[in-house]
Amino acid sequence: MSKVSIKPLADRVVIEPLAAEEKTAGGIIIPDTAKEKPQRGTVVAVGPGKKDEPITVKVGDVVLYGKYAGTEISIDNKDYLIMRESDIVAII
Repeated sequence: MSKVSIKPLADRVVIEPLAAEEKTAGGIIIPDTAKEKPQRGTVVAVGPGKKDEPITVKVGDVVLYGKYAGTEISIDNKDYLIMRESDIVAII
């Protein structure tokens, strides 16, 4: 997990996506062109929440999110996603 110099606003969170699977459960190696976009990652920054909706995730949580959720950003040559907390489906 890395420290980011971005502070999300309101109910937004910054997530560092986990690497895409390199192999299937059966041991078959997946080529780069066939890899699925990762749908889980680690929370690296959280906003303060809304007045009537506090944030329930915290930095360090590993979460599942929707396949097309969030906006991709790059900070210091690392890729992150910034999304609303409501786009997060579960904490693992």
